[in-house]
Amino acid sequence: MVPVYDEAAGIRPTLEALAGQRDADFDAVFVDNGSRDGSGDVIRSFIVERGLTRWRVIDEPQKGTGAAADTGMRAAIAAGATLLARTDADCLPRADWTASIRRSLTPSSQGGRGLGLVGGELVPRRDEGVGWLTRLALRGAVHLAEAFGRIRPGNRGPEYLGPYLMAAGCNVGITAELYVAAGGFPRTRIEDVHEDRALVNAVRRLTRAYARRSDVVVYGSSRRVRAWGLKNTLLWYKDHAYRPEHVDIR
Repeated sequence: MVPVYDEAAGIRPTLEALAGQRDADFDAVFVDNGSRDGSGDVIRSFIVERGLTRWRVIDEPQKGTGAAADTGMRAAIAAGATLLARTDADCLPRADWTASIRRSLTPSSQGGRGLGLVGGELVPRRDEGVGWLTRLALRGAVHLAEAFGRIRPGNRGPEYLGPYLMAAGCNVGITAELYVAAGGFPRTRIEDVHEDRALVNAVRRLTRAYARRSDVVVYGSSRRVRAWGLKNTLLWYKDHAYRPEHVDIR
């Protein structure tokens, strides 16, 4: 599932990455979140071009990554999906991404790892002009943020069955059963709530069957770093401590 907002100019590499998955036994749902640039038409043209009969575009007029993501997940569930995965329209899932998600969520009795939720590794894209030192700093910041999250008071309490896990919304997998039980992504705007953190904490109240997997890899965009700088980008992800008037970076 992929939420989309005004990504017409840059979404083709994401489409190519998904079309190139080694495990192609999946349905793809793209949720157009009120795009003004014809993003939905770009995706539909790609679907026709490649003959991808299991891919589709749906619309969600309510603004917000949380709302769009939740609509996509529930549409997939309604169509019969039992395993769910999300990436974003500016990200490049590695060629083994769907296979690794499936392996992580498949019951151990069937040769999988039997997790209810899996968070993967987020690696900066190398095709956006960001230097290797900045990319290295970004990777380090992700792990530092997760370490901070484990001691953060808001992520601790007797209601949680396991430790905090940082599972970025652009690289997360979850079973349909657990998604529904946890209430799904909150239907919020990007400016209001980090919907991925909210989902993880809801899952932690229900089960210990979640983990970070280093073999679940997505290459993520660094466009916020280019627009805001590294410091402000990190502050944004720290409860929106930096919050400019315009947050939808393109």
